[in-house]
Parts: sequence; C-alpha cells; structure tokens
Amino acid sequence: MPLCSVGEAPSSNNGIKIFYRIYGGGPVKVLMIIGLAATHQAWGPQIKGLVGTTTPNDSELADGDHDNESGGAGGGSGVEVCAFDNRGMGRSSIPSKKSEYTTKTMASDAIALMDHLGWRKAHVFGHSMGAMIACKLASMVPERVLSLALLNVTGGGYECIPKIDRQSLSIAIRFLKAKTPEQRAAVDLDTHYSQEYLEEYVGQKTRRLILYQEYVKGISSTGMQQNYGFEGQINACWTHKMSRTELESIRASGFPISVIHGRHDVIAQMCHAKRLAEKLYPSARMVELNGGHLVSHERTEEVNKALLDLIKASESTRSLHEWTNLSSKSSSSKSTGNLLWRAINSSVIVESAEKLHVFLIYFFGLFVLAFEYIRKAARSLKPVRVGSALT
Repeated sequence: MPLCSVGEAPSSNNGIKIFYRIYGGGPVKVLMIIGLAATHQAWGPQIKGLVGTTTPNDSELADGDHDNESGGAGGGSGVEVCAFDNRGMGRSSIPSKKSEYTTKTMASDAIALMDHLGWRKAHVFGHSMGAMIACKLASMVPERVLSLALLNVTGGGYECIPKIDRQSLSIAIRFLKAKTPEQRAAVDLDTHYSQEYLEEYVGQKTRRLILYQEYVKGISSTGMQQNYGFEGQINACWTHKMSRTELESIRASGFPISVIHGRHDVIAQMCHAKRLAEKLYPSARMVELNGGHLVSHERTEEVNKALLDLIKASESTRSLHEWTNLSSKSSSSKSTGNLLWRAINSSVIVESAEKLHVFLIYFFGLFVLAFEYIRKAARSLKPVRVGSALT
C-alpha cells in the first residue's frame, strides 16, 4: 500500500502517513487535492480525462486493458497524476486532535508527498477544502507550482457558511442525522449535484437513482468517516484564511490559475469564488458552469477541458492578461475599496466574523436540539381516550 510519512503528531504513536495513488506517466505532473470527507477516488472523472484510465499504476490490473478506454480528453498524453487521501479520511492517518488539522498543515502534507515522489514542480488542482489547501500550498512554495486550479472554492471561515434557506437547512439536518451509508448517500446527492441534473433520465432511471446506488456502494466499501477526521477537517475549513501577503505571493509568481465553480452550488457560494479570482487578477480565469458543488462530476467534459487549457496555458508564451477573462477595472476598484475598508476596520471585521461564526453555530445547534426534542416528545405522546360529552 503506497504511503508517505509526513511527520509526527502528538495524538499518533506511529506518525502521520498519507495514502496516495499514481496514474499514468510522463513529464507533466499533476497533484490532485480532494475536499472534505472525500477520498482520492472522487477525482476519478478528471484522472480518466487526463490520463485515460482510473487504474492506478500499482494495481495488478495496471498492465491490462481494464478501464482504459480512450474517451478521456488527454489519454496517453504524457500526464502523471498523483491523488491522495487527506489526513482524517480514507486510508490516511486520522489524528484525534482538531489542532492537527489546518490547511497549512495539510498543505505541508502535500508538499511532503511531492518530495517523496521526487516532483520538483507540479500542476496543483484542488476541490472545495482541497482548493483551500491548494491555495495555501501555492503561497508556501509558489516556485513549485506550474498552474493552480481551484474548484468550488471559498476563502474559508465565515465563507464556509452556505446560503441560509430551506434547502440548505434541510440538507444540514439530514447530514447531521445520517448514520448509515444509505442515509449519507441520500443527503450527499443533494449536496453534490444540482436538482436538474439529478432528475434527468438515463434510460429508464433517473440519475438520482443510479448515483444513489453507486454512492451507497462506495460509502459501504470505504466506511463512514470517523468523527475525529470529520471534526478535524471541518476545523481546517473554519480556520482557513489567506492573507493579502499570501495572495500577493501567488499572484506575483506568474503561473495561470483557473477558478472553476458550479452556479448551483449549495455549499460554496459562487460570490466568494469570484471575489478570490478577482484578488488573483490577472493570473486567474473564472470558469462558471451549470452544475452543483461536485461540478467536476456533473460537467466532466467542460471541467476536463478547462484543466487541459490551464496546463497548456502554463506551457505557452501567452501573457496572463491574455489568459484572464476578468476585468481589470472591477478588480482594481474592489481591491482599492477592500484595502481602504481593511485599513479602517480590519480588527472590527475579524471580530465581527468570529462573533458571527460563533452565533451561527450556537443558533444552528439550538435549532437541531429543539428539533430533536420536539420529535422525541411527539413520539412519546400517547392518545388519550375521552368520554362522550354531556349535553
């Protein structure tokens, strides 16, 4: 089993180990960082698109013809992909302390993995929490990044709070109550995909039914995420923050960036992704697609094309001003406004965001507790027999 040791941890006697898989081979190196509560296998459609197979090199099937159709956009094009399970998920180590989960720590895991593989530079692709980790990695070692793809990303902290409406509240309650693969699969579908996509028919069945069966099978095989891992990864998202200095180091490094987002994402609001892209002008290109949070699965061909375009852009002599599709006017005006606002109220903003974070967690916790209390109370009620009224 391919494992990379990334250092010691107070809560682990054997140190932290990261499970990874390598696909394909060639001079183009791509590091894929997946998001919250997901394993490296969630990158399957992109691995297939870039390499032409989802069979890892260390598999007994690697030399066969299994799953090696050339339907992918870049099959056999000299691309080598590394995808891995973040700490806290899958076959990687699961530290028990929340403090051992930050995007900086997890970015260090990814850098250690690059060192382990002997990769001096790579294209770094991240999804959701993985995009936060990728952003942090790019700020820590910008000289080792050839290009950066940020799929369904936010800036972390309060930006992790989804749009508060009936749908997101329903999803949150169902997610917290999910105890079986079947329950988790049902809520994951509404979290990952747009309703329009789920209700499309493929033959005689809807995509929802087809995907539900696949999700149950996948969750059953990998197992539900342990609480230590889930709570730790949530902590990494809440505590994630990119400073102006870190963003400037990314922007000044000169590699192209794609910020790819689904318009119907119920978890990561697109406005936050757009704001991040504008802060990275002129390095960034904004790619909006008609999909949900897992737009990489819902709009596979379009996402794979955007990733291939990004790799090609990093190899071309085009300037970043030719690469970006963002307006310099909107970027500069918003940047100036943000700088002025920060200069006047930086401490107030941070304090307010922290208070909002605590308030929302407290409010939501009360809401869930009240819901559970009412539900249990309703179950315990017994019908009372009432005699006929006297008239």
